[in-house]
Amino acid sequence: MIDIHVHLLPGVDDGPADGAEAVAMCALAAADGIQVAVTTPHQRHELWGNEDAAALEAARQELEAASGGRPRLLLGAEIRVDSQLLDEVDRASGRSLLSLAGSRYLLLEFPALPLLAQPRDVVRELALSGWRPIVAHPERIPWLAEAPGLLAALVEEGALLQLTGASITGGMGRRAAACCEWLLDEGLVHFVASDGHDPTSRPPCLSATYRAVAEGWGEEMAHRLMCENPRRVTMDEPLDGGG
Repeated sequence: MIDIHVHLLPGVDDGPADGAEAVAMCALAAADGIQVAVTTPHQRHELWGNEDAAALEAARQELEAASGGRPRLLLGAEIRVDSQLLDEVDRASGRSLLSLAGSRYLLLEFPALPLLAQPRDVVRELALSGWRPIVAHPERIPWLAEAPGLLAALVEEGALLQLTGASITGGMGRRAAACCEWLLDEGLVHFVASDGHDPTSRPPCLSATYRAVAEGWGEEMAHRLMCENPRRVTMDEPLDGGG
C-alpha cells in the first residue's frame, strides 16, 4: 500500500512531537503493509506555514535514514485553501508550495468554514493550469460532507477525492462514515489515506481499511484506492480515464 497523506515529519505541525515518535510511526506503517508514504506537513495553515521546502526535505531525509527506509518516504504537503491560494500558485508556480512527490498532484485542505471563494472555481482554475487537485478528507469538513451534490460537482470540475481510512471504519464518527459510504457507492473516491498524526490515536495504518473496502466494495476498488492510484501519484501519471 501507498499512503499519500500522513503527517510524519517531527516538530513541524500537529504530527509527531519528536524524532522518536516519528520513527515509531514509520515502524507502525511498515508493519501494517505500507511500503511508501508521502509525508504531508501542513502548509499555508494559520499555525504552520512551513514555507521552507528545503528544511522539510532535510527532515524527510533524516527521518528516512533513522527509520531504515521502511517505508520509503517522499515529500509533499497538505495545502490549506483560502482566497489567496490561486494567486500564490501562479507566482513562480507556487515555488514554496509542495506537490505530492514532486508531481502535478496537489493535496488541498479546505477549511472547516465555507470559503469566500467558490470551491468549484478553485478546483477548475487549478485543473486548467495543469494541476491535479486532490481534496483531502471531504467527509470530515462539515460544509462539504453535508453537500454531496457539491462534492460530485467538484469531481466534475477535475477534483479527486481522498478519504481518511479511519472515517470509513467508523473511527471519525457516524456522519463521516455515512459520507464515505455514499461517496464509495457513487464511485466518487480516488484515494484512501491514513492522515496519521501519532502512533496511538491516529496511527499511520491502512490494512483494516483495505479489508473493509474490499469486503464492502470489492478487492479491485480497495487495490485501486490504496495501491494503484497512489502509485500513479508518486509516478506523476494520470489516473485511468484522467488527463
